[in-house]
Amino acid sequence: MLTRSALTIRLHPNDDVVIARAQLVGGTNLLDEKVTISGLVPPGHKVATRAVKAGEPVRRYNQIIGFASRDIVPGEHVHLHNLAMGTFDRDYAFGADAKPTQYVADPATFMGIVRKDGPNAGRVATRNYIGILSTVNCSATVARGIADHFTRERLAAFPNVDGVVALTHGSGCGMDTHGEGMQVLRRTLGGYARHANFAGVLMIGLGCEANQISSLMGAENLKEGPLLQTFSIQDTGGTAKTIAHGITLIEGMLPHANDVTRQPVPASHLVVGLQCGGSDGYSGITANPALGAAVDLLVRNGGTAILSETPEIYGAEHLLTRRAVSRDVGEKLVARIKWWEDYTTREKGEMNNNPSPGNKAGGLTTILEKSLGAVAKGGTTNLVAVYEYAEAVTAKGFVYMDTPGYDPVSATGQVAGGANMIVFTTGRGSAYGCAPAPSLKLSTNTRLWVKQEEDIDLNCGEIADGTAALPDVAQRLFDLMLATASGAKSKSERHGYGQSEFVPWYLGAVM
Repeated sequence: MLTRSALTIRLHPNDDVVIARAQLVGGTNLLDEKVTISGLVPPGHKVATRAVKAGEPVRRYNQIIGFASRDIVPGEHVHLHNLAMGTFDRDYAFGADAKPTQYVADPATFMGIVRKDGPNAGRVATRNYIGILSTVNCSATVARGIADHFTRERLAAFPNVDGVVALTHGSGCGMDTHGEGMQVLRRTLGGYARHANFAGVLMIGLGCEANQISSLMGAENLKEGPLLQTFSIQDTGGTAKTIAHGITLIEGMLPHANDVTRQPVPASHLVVGLQCGGSDGYSGITANPALGAAVDLLVRNGGTAILSETPEIYGAEHLLTRRAVSRDVGEKLVARIKWWEDYTTREKGEMNNNPSPGNKAGGLTTILEKSLGAVAKGGTTNLVAVYEYAEAVTAKGFVYMDTPGYDPVSATGQVAGGANMIVFTTGRGSAYGCAPAPSLKLSTNTRLWVKQEEDIDLNCGEIADGTAALPDVAQRLFDLMLATASGAKSKSERHGYGQSEFVPWYLGAVM
């Protein structure tokens, strides 16, 4: 456990920097480090503990986070003015750190919903929604109109139904019908149509769009039935008739959706998408490693965790390839990294466009530093599989899915892949939610918890405060995950977040 007395946090004996617990002013003596602060250092930011010459690497977590852009003296604030991105060789050492997973003898359970029939027969849900999916932006308004009809009052007779939600998006036409972008969109919609947290799904098109319902259903091997129904506005005869028809169809699904009971199921049925957004200098010290330790508990209990956000593991991917169960798995991850390098070059960008302004204000300087903290969410168990965006996750254990770093897009891919819960760490604050999968948010620092407690489910800032040990916080988080999977509402669910955060990854030209 970290102690309250120290003014800074040292993460490794070989590090060139320590992290300020609170704002440090010039003249402050860091007795443990034998240096004196020069200037002002905000909380969560870095302080040099030794001299670093211009061009030399700077280390945090005993890993390179960038290179000195000018000489740095002990006690100096280390940030954008003296630390820059740079290139260096990574030793991928495929599988070097892979080791047998120590599974628990008596796995944990949660109260889940076992689907009896439909496209998800036998699968386990953590929530019980009816979903309305639009094939194209042109059918978004009617989809929302149908969902808006089903107010809390109208659903009062169906207490086991969590809601009727419209998940709409801005694409589906003006795109190559055979291109990568269409494949990704159809894979995403197909994943949601099959998601265990939907008791029933209504899919609505316009009729003339590139993303035709028939083509989508064929590509995703979906079949219509009482719990998966499709139609288009043009066939129905306009907006008002479409909304009325959709309401009638959902009214027919509601009795079935309500006819569920929760029952004890093994934690192996829990699939958790790992997210971090609005990160700060504490993310890699508190919430992310606490989530990683909870992921280790989940994996040891037979469950699955999905790490994503490829631009935000850049420079730290070698820590994951070392845990790969095979060279093929490790090389598949490296191939996605190379794709992103090419992608950003084609778009005249660079991987270091990330961190965001908010990340930098919170103390993160380069993508290398941010990534090293981000990979901590994945814990320490073996990397057993790598998936492309929105692919169905079938492996058990710790897996990776290639997604952008933008949280709604990334989580949308994870849920399409089967995640029935999202756990989201934040240092700057987030108001994110995710239907149909409940989303838990973790604060990296206590100041954020005090300021935004109404949106945060667990304060991991206690680790930096020295009032709680990381393993204890991880156990509390694992218990909270099981309780949430059993039906306990997250903060974002209480506020009604989730329908606006469905954002499929748009790839390719808009035509």
